[in-house]
Amino acid sequence: MTISDNQGSTAAAAVQIQPPSRMALPDFLQSVKLKYVKLGYHYLISNLFTFCFVPLIFVTLIHFSQTDIDDLHHVWLHLQYNIISILTCSAFIVFGLTVFILTRPRPVYLVDFACYRPADRFKAPFCSFMEHSRLTGDFDESSLEFQRKILLRSGLGEETYVPEAMLYIPPRSSMVTARAEAEEVMFGALDSLFQNTNLKPKAIGILVVNCSLFNPTPSLSAMIVNKYKLRGNIKSFNLGGMGCSAGVIAIDLAKDLLQVHRNTYAVVVSTENITQNWYFGNKKSMLIPNCLFRVGGSAVLLSNKSADRRRAKYRLVHVVRTNRAADDKAFRCVYQEQDDAGKTGVSLSKDLMAIAGSALKTNITTLGPLVLPISEQLLFFATLVMRKLFKADVKPYIPDFKLAFDHFCIHAGGRAVIDELEKNLQLLPVHVEASRMTLHRFGNTSSSSIWYELAYIEAKGRMRRGNRLWQIAFGSGFKCNSAVWEALHNVKSSPNGPWEDCIDKYPVEVPLIAQQHIS
Repeated sequence: MTISDNQGSTAAAAVQIQPPSRMALPDFLQSVKLKYVKLGYHYLISNLFTFCFVPLIFVTLIHFSQTDIDDLHHVWLHLQYNIISILTCSAFIVFGLTVFILTRPRPVYLVDFACYRPADRFKAPFCSFMEHSRLTGDFDESSLEFQRKILLRSGLGEETYVPEAMLYIPPRSSMVTARAEAEEVMFGALDSLFQNTNLKPKAIGILVVNCSLFNPTPSLSAMIVNKYKLRGNIKSFNLGGMGCSAGVIAIDLAKDLLQVHRNTYAVVVSTENITQNWYFGNKKSMLIPNCLFRVGGSAVLLSNKSADRRRAKYRLVHVVRTNRAADDKAFRCVYQEQDDAGKTGVSLSKDLMAIAGSALKTNITTLGPLVLPISEQLLFFATLVMRKLFKADVKPYIPDFKLAFDHFCIHAGGRAVIDELEKNLQLLPVHVEASRMTLHRFGNTSSSSIWYELAYIEAKGRMRRGNRLWQIAFGSGFKCNSAVWEALHNVKSSPNGPWEDCIDKYPVEVPLIAQQHIS
């Protein structure tokens, strides 16, 4: 089954199209909308019964632990002559336990994940990239110079990867080569996942695949079912056109399916296809993806089996999704279309960064009440009330998300996005290190970038039991989505990881190129 949004690829790629004064995210110290705060508190209150009922059970158990035999004998004598009280009390207990069990969401565990690591022959150093672009004959001198400036300012390193079809002159952009790229990436990640987890493919009950710009028939999910001969009753889904945030959307879909289907495994595959989506025109707003997007993909194994808690790496805590597609500007800010010469590409609007900032502010305002300590919530709510009700001239209190999370995986869409999030969320350099190094080593791998970042944190040995991780990604539409995970133990990097042979070289110093206006 294919679910298509037709919204183009990522929005976060357009990080260098505007001069500095116009491309910064909105300052989060400005006012926030009360309705989004209410939404976050609505999520909190929705689980109020659980929060109240569990302490009640503990209080009752403590009370009974302090009673002796004489007390119990006295209660028994009293209840012998009050059968109505016994039945009422029993019914209340049964009802309470039934409601608690039926409404309690099943925990979703991340058993393991794997990221695709291309062969060295697919590396695209800057000089090779520019020479190849020149030799194709599709770009004029102005476009070539534009791409050169983007590369220098992008934050990408010299070891990112492009698909094999793009190494030829002219590039072999066809359905055959696009399928070959998809198979190489998806099967490469899945082979590593199955090898690391010793999971038999037949055990998979749910399969979710997301890829924005390449949606053939049969679908990518069908290609996986065919390759690994998955069982006939598998619940398979193929998400298309949902941009770089589709990885979190796919996780959310798998989570919901795991609430319905008991004792099963779900596999989420996130990738993007470059072969048929390289832009060969001269419209500058459509050239940026050529410079930033690179080959990559991930495969994630989820489980709702209680027996998997012991070997699982993480537990899914929250998923918060923000969709701004109802707004016309947001809907068209990342738009796949043809230029005046009839060449297809993804056009990036000048309003992109402002729209991204608005979506991010909405998302974190909703997420805050779910994850922040009560002290931060009270400070935030107090300043909000003073501003909204008493019209006090005070700056809104921006909560310290470093108190809620130990690690951050910000979608590696480009240097400017990471810079602005670091500034507005008041993060430290170590908090955005995984994002910067992923961008440098692998480029913008679209929806799978947050998994390369998590792999970096694990390879550095920084993930400890109880640590909380925030994955945040942007996508066309426009969407901003967050996933929160909790480490179940001290997590070690899995074998054959993407950073296995180079983690000791990182972090590297990424040179800061002077910002220039690009016309």
